Amino acid sequence: MHSVYVFDAYGTLFDTGAAVARLAGEIGEDGRLLADIWRRKQLEYSWVRSLMGGAHRNFWDLTEDALDYAFQKVPTADPSLRGRLLEAYRDLDTFEEVPSTLRALRDRGARLAILSNGSRDMLARAVRSAGLDEVFDIVFSAEDCGTYKAAPAMYDLVTTHFRLYPDAVSFQSSNRWDIAGATAFGFHTVWINRGGEPDEYLDLQPSGVLPDLRDLPKLV
Repeated sequence: MHSVYVFDAYGTLFDTGAAVARLAGEIGEDGRLLADIWRRKQLEYSWVRSLMGGAHRNFWDLTEDALDYAFQKVPTADPSLRGRLLEAYRDLDTFEEVPSTLRALRDRGARLAILSNGSRDMLARAVRSAGLDEVFDIVFSAEDCGTYKAAPAMYDLVTTHFRLYPDAVSFQSSNRWDIAGATAFGFHTVWINRGGEPDEYLDLQPSGVLPDLRDLPKLV
């Protein structure tokens, strides 16, 4: 059993499609498209900012920018819903198995952490609204190092804080690119492949692949 379990937040613990789903009746038939573009641009903006080096921008600002872009790409969606969508994004639902899985690991003595591109305020509110305040030992944000995953400096936040070698850490993410970055850094990695996606990084294989977090405690 690993002593530290680290989780990506958005898409792994929190359902990034939940904000649009809550307003699906008002958005209409293109809601799924809006959600997909919003998420894709949010990630793209973070990668580009990291490559720029000195042009870091808060992840919440990127989230707003990405939604504005998505509205332009999906003209059937009413932009007057912008404020409500952003508010809903602050309080995303967790996936069904998340609370029980985290508590099972905690009960076995594991230390738990979040490592996310999200801002400190975003993450604090998401964790609080999900009732997970007492579960995590620490929440690491991209604001702590001024860049985004998959930059090695992000993963190094974990090893520096816990004073561990990378292979003592089990890292879980639904994002294959994130798993690739964490694997290259030296973490034990578990890809939570919720969508049944094909592998993209054949040279950076995860230690395990699961369809959700439910069976993670069985791997330890």
